[in-house]
Amino acid sequence: MTEPTNANLFAALRAAFPSDLDQIAIETDDDLLYSWRDLDRASAMIANLLDALKLEEGARIAVQVEKSVEALLLYLATLRAGYVFLPLNTAYRGAEIEYFIGNAEPEVVVCSSANASWVAPIATAAGTRHVFTLDDNRKGTLLDVAAQCSDRHTVVTKADDDLAAILYTSGTTGRSKGAMLTHRNLRSNAEVLKDYWGWRTAEQGGDVLVHALPIFHVHGLFVAIHGALISGSKMIWLNRFDPKRVVARLPEATVFMGVPTLYVRMLAERGLTRKSCSNMRLFISGSAPLLIETFNEWRERTGHTILERYGMSETVMLTSNPYNAVSGERRGGTVGFPLPGVQLRVRDDEGKPCPTDEIGHIEVDGPNVFAGYWRMPEKTKEEFTADGYFRTGDVGKVDGLGYVTIVGRSKDLIISGGYNVYPAEIEGYINEMAGVAESALVGVPHADFGEVGVAIVIPRAGASLDGEAIIAELKSKLANFKIPKRCFVVAELPRNAMGKVQKALLREQHKRLFEG
Repeated sequence: MTEPTNANLFAALRAAFPSDLDQIAIETDDDLLYSWRDLDRASAMIANLLDALKLEEGARIAVQVEKSVEALLLYLATLRAGYVFLPLNTAYRGAEIEYFIGNAEPEVVVCSSANASWVAPIATAAGTRHVFTLDDNRKGTLLDVAAQCSDRHTVVTKADDDLAAILYTSGTTGRSKGAMLTHRNLRSNAEVLKDYWGWRTAEQGGDVLVHALPIFHVHGLFVAIHGALISGSKMIWLNRFDPKRVVARLPEATVFMGVPTLYVRMLAERGLTRKSCSNMRLFISGSAPLLIETFNEWRERTGHTILERYGMSETVMLTSNPYNAVSGERRGGTVGFPLPGVQLRVRDDEGKPCPTDEIGHIEVDGPNVFAGYWRMPEKTKEEFTADGYFRTGDVGKVDGLGYVTIVGRSKDLIISGGYNVYPAEIEGYINEMAGVAESALVGVPHADFGEVGVAIVIPRAGASLDGEAIIAELKSKLANFKIPKRCFVVAELPRNAMGKVQKALLREQHKRLFEG
């Protein structure tokens, strides 16, 4: 792969735009049409706005807004102007936003008008110089100011190792870590996936992607959007996932990406048939394990075999089931093969190679692996091996044909509806509540979300606790996807001889809680 003169990811994406810029690039679910020329001009205007602010080299642009095409344009403008994009989940509340802004020290914060009253004071107190608003109805102060700027902008030259984005991933100790992704990390992964998944360029007839994912994490922002843009493919854009709307648009599309929860909900739609999927080329699933029942039912209903893949905030995509049958079959329950350029190995607790089909710790290396954790050099050093492999924290195995299977997570991570939930963070909030002596959060199976959290709480002597009240208090502090579905108050927690809480036993006790 030839290294570009300008390593800026935006330069690679822009170079892939169709020669006819007046073709439709994005069609929204409320019938708005954006041409490729619109994407070019509007991103230039916002980039010129950012340039006019005279920001420091490497300035972070923190963004917590609802999904919209204009939010996508802000992302492209940030890349174009050479700054660092910092997307934040729209569900995050005060305490979380305060930490992220305090840690990343962004020079610009963009939030929704509805949240400006509490986000702006947090940003100002942390030293943020500029706060703008952006809503999902094409309104906000960001667009008001950008409308006065030129629609011509020269893409800023960046080097491979310059930062393009920071994604916060919650730590198992409760402290979130900012994964630093470079232009090379993101560009190389987009280029590999373009070929591996057979994206068709406009000259080849083009693909059409139904984009129904959020755009504040890897799947929706880096995998789906980069895939469409770097192949010059049209997107059918849904600001929010609605299974009926998605199924209705499938006859016009060729590619769909979703988390397992979305596939489960689409299977409940009567309109999902082989006929409605007859124009589709590829269904991709990721961000959480896909149940084999879902995998099989989807194939039976639609005639299509879902392609499951594996990635992380720190690495973008690592493995994928094959797209072409000549490369192998798509195997349910596996995440396929390491992508071209990715080195993946499985090691035991002593760091020795695991034989075929033996379970161990997954370690990876490649041009897509992140540069480290923001302002956490010791944590970065701890997560890499002496020879440069990243310790994913996932446990898995590789079979004789090279298929990778993820069998568990070494750090008790819960993946609920495609979102990562780290028990230590939620336990920290519960343990601070009045009358709480200790708590434990475990993930249990759930038909819709894959996994959900269940909290088990011990009261202090003489205290009286109510599980529903604990959940209600958590809802005022944390994103909804982190909130336990149930909370039980008990006299004691099961422990081993060393006094450690036996979470495996708790999971076993509650694993049938949401059956039936």
